[in-house]
Amino acid sequence: MTTPINHYSHLSKFYVAVDCIIFAVIQGKLHLLLVKRNFEPEMGKWSLIGGFVNDDESVDVAAKRVLGELTGLDNVFIRQLGAFGEINRDPGARVISVAYFALLNLADVDQEAVSQHNATWVAVDALPPLGFDHQEMIDRALDVMRRKILTGSFAFNLLPEFFTLTQLQTLVESVTGKELDKRNFRKSISDNPDIELTGLIDKSTSKRGARLYRYINN
Repeated sequence: MTTPINHYSHLSKFYVAVDCIIFAVIQGKLHLLLVKRNFEPEMGKWSLIGGFVNDDESVDVAAKRVLGELTGLDNVFIRQLGAFGEINRDPGARVISVAYFALLNLADVDQEAVSQHNATWVAVDALPPLGFDHQEMIDRALDVMRRKILTGSFAFNLLPEFFTLTQLQTLVESVTGKELDKRNFRKSISDNPDIELTGLIDKSTSKRGARLYRYINN
């Protein structure tokens, strides 16, 4: 086998890592998985869960591997947030990190795997000081997710196949941290081509029942 010619041997070499920003709704509030580091650099500080990209994997594959090891899930929608490459962002070495985020259904997460990684669910409105530039990553992920919560499958992955508008509004309020006007919210849903009104009625909460909807852009 012919050894590939390295045309870039004269250039500086950097490490490439991935960081996973993993959200879930717990008791009506948005939470985030964090770990308290027991090794350098930034030992003793809270941080996101990440890892370095192996020679035989893409950054997407590396992010899914890290998420899978932490949560036990291997078929989750995870979105690339962007690259973070400030020169001194990592005190250990020059590391460029590609951040990803996901919104998970807590019931699907392997909590034993979470415990084995010494990870903890922390409410996003009560985050401790974080190492590296992880707060910047989280802030950017929150902004994107909250603006696009009804775009794509973010919110709908956490709902049953058929759901009421009350269920959907409660979920959106949990993620955004804001109370929404019921009338305006329902108007926005009626204008959303990805949400379809079905002929089904949920009578679990009242005799009259509530109309059921479904997400159709799968």
